[in-house]
Amino acid sequence: MKIDIATSKTWNSHGAGDERDFKSIGEGVIIEPGARVFLAQFIEIGDNVYIGHDSIIKGYYDNRFVIGNGTWIGPQCFMYASAGIEIGLHVGIGPKVVIVNSQHDIGDVSMPILHAPLKHAPVVIGDGVDIGCSAIILPGVTIGAGAQIGAGSVVTKDVAAYTIVAGTPARVLRERG
Repeated sequence: MKIDIATSKTWNSHGAGDERDFKSIGEGVIIEPGARVFLAQFIEIGDNVYIGHDSIIKGYYDNRFVIGNGTWIGPQCFMYASAGIEIGLHVGIGPKVVIVNSQHDIGDVSMPILHAPLKHAPVVIGDGVDIGCSAIILPGVTIGAGAQIGAGSVVTKDVAAYTIVAGTPARVLRERG
């Protein structure tokens, strides 16, 4: 496939990710060394939040990225709030979890997927959710309060409150309690 360089996108750097001028930030917040924060002015962090080493947290213009009180975000996570991310209270997010809001619209086969337009949808994570290591949460997903996401799962659709899901794609294993 031949790509016309003249019409391809221009790539801009988002900077070093060393921003710390948040829209709001609570007390007792720990952001470990190596964690990178982009567009912090669109990120709201509650009290007693932990963000692990080497995580990448990206706000986005005109969208909310909210991290609720008591939330723990493990090392090497990647979160990009291009359509908004709302993380509830006391959420546990394991190492290497990915939460994204966009995906390429692959309907037009005449262009490379990389250059296809993006579709955006918000992600909402309820209070008390636990997300296992290396899970991936895709655009438009809402995870209900108290749900548990198994390690390595790919969550492609909403998860009901107090439900345990796992797999690729994630499927319901059982309800909690």
